[in-house]
Amino acid sequence: MSGHSKWHNIQAKKGKADAKRGKVFTKIGKEIVIAVKNGGPSPETNNKLRDVVAKAKASNMPQDTIMRSIKKASGDMNNVNYDEIVYEGYGPEGIAVIVNVLTDNKNRSAGNVRHAFTKHGGNLGATGCVSFMFQEKGEIVIEKNDELDEDELMMMALDAGAEDFVAEDEVYVVTTAPESFGEVREALEKNGLEFLEAEVKMVPDTYTSIGEETATKFQKMLDELEDDDDVQDVYHNAEFPEGWEE
Repeated sequence: MSGHSKWHNIQAKKGKADAKRGKVFTKIGKEIVIAVKNGGPSPETNNKLRDVVAKAKASNMPQDTIMRSIKKASGDMNNVNYDEIVYEGYGPEGIAVIVNVLTDNKNRSAGNVRHAFTKHGGNLGATGCVSFMFQEKGEIVIEKNDELDEDELMMMALDAGAEDFVAEDEVYVVTTAPESFGEVREALEKNGLEFLEAEVKMVPDTYTSIGEETATKFQKMLDELEDDDDVQDVYHNAEFPEGWEE
């Protein structure tokens, strides 16, 4: 089946992201706090927490670290208040960008995000200026190996309720509706599958090809945003040049 993931292209800096694993764990810890606060500390009864735990596992967060984060969140529920804010704007060459923030200081976050945009040739826009170009989708990424049969995996995913299945160079990408994500993920987990990525995210309807000069400039903007402790996720519709590295 055809799809629009371009997972490896969009994850061109996966190695760099892996090098920042501690920061990734901190960001996931904040998502655990929000999930526990809204639905309680039990993954069995809290669907959102169950999804965040799956994301944590896909990011190689150790099980004991996950459990400590849930326990800490349970004790801190009345002490920690994060505002969830979504910023939208344009990177260099009009790249559409969505930035999700969890913050205890709105002014700090707004200033930092705006600075990252303007410093690297972009500009922050009004709410809704680019979000119409994206759809919220569940995305599960599975690394290819000799033990996985592509046809069997595709049927397994589709039977579980997935919308799409794409075979890329090194990975399989399963796409779901947001409301079906947990059910599909759990069905695949029960069949012993492990994930490189498993989360609900904003997926662009189409991608914009960019040249090497723009790619270098835009990657610096992404790095600055992703280094910000308040920034949880950054979504965009840029397609980096084939084989490009910073």
